[in-house]
Amino acid sequence: MRNIILVFFIVLQTVKAAAQVDSVQLNRHLTQPTKVWSVGGGQAVLWTGTFIALDKAWYAGYPRTSLHTFNDWNEWQQMDKAGHFWTSYQVSRGSGNLWRWTGISENKSAVLGGLSGLAFLSIIEILDGYSDKWGFSWGDMSMNIAGAATYTMQQMIWKEQRIQVKLGYNPYPYETQLKSRSNELFGALGVEKVLKDYNSQTYWLSANVHAFFPESGFPKWLNIAVGYNARLMLGGTENKWIDKNGTTIDQTNRPRYRRFLLSADVDLTKIDTKNKALKTIFSIFNCIKIPAPTLEFNSKGEIKAYGIYF
Repeated sequence: MRNIILVFFIVLQTVKAAAQVDSVQLNRHLTQPTKVWSVGGGQAVLWTGTFIALDKAWYAGYPRTSLHTFNDWNEWQQMDKAGHFWTSYQVSRGSGNLWRWTGISENKSAVLGGLSGLAFLSIIEILDGYSDKWGFSWGDMSMNIAGAATYTMQQMIWKEQRIQVKLGYNPYPYETQLKSRSNELFGALGVEKVLKDYNSQTYWLSANVHAFFPESGFPKWLNIAVGYNARLMLGGTENKWIDKNGTTIDQTNRPRYRRFLLSADVDLTKIDTKNKALKTIFSIFNCIKIPAPTLEFNSKGEIKAYGIYF
């Protein structure tokens, strides 16, 4: 599921990039109503296509039920919830930039961007709600709302994103006896691991120092980031499972734990350049945390330092 969400996000950002490559020339030939209808219609097609594709390709293989809810808040040490927050924020940001390109007001583009992000993630929750395997998760939905609101409120209040939501990936060194379980849960390929491995993902709130303290003398591109990650998760709620042979595997002697991180970061959108292609590239990749020295505080009571942490 996360693969599909990320692909959609890349498509949305690619559309944004194409719209900005030669915006001056486009602005000469397209009226504002044309731009508005183009962006609105394009997103409606993407939304509808996503709904149909998911329904046919993903959910058709599972029994359908009436709409129901389930509580998965305690699963994966809330790393999946952080993923919903990041995805909703990023889709809202990409959509908001597209709406801003149409020439509508800052506040309207911010609201429409947030609603777009929320609408896309809501499609998945609704489909989950009718699937016997899953259910509509209020925990997921709350994070979808929080991610969209984080983008919208900042854009309306500050006209910029002073606090970015970012993703980092630092491969977890699975022991040999755990690799088969890791491959079963998160996939064996590198790209699939990046998209699905909760033990290796870190989600960050990255705040721009200069934006909050303009007289401080800090570079405009410098951010301070606070991250969250959890480790040694070999199942949704516990490290105990039944393998394909029906054998119970108990790894509860390996305790799951949480990690809180403090690091420097770079706001790529604040790097001064007049090159429009570079600006677009920086905007797209600003969803990713830049590797930097990092401090870790974890639930085991340990404090660790890293020269470079991804």
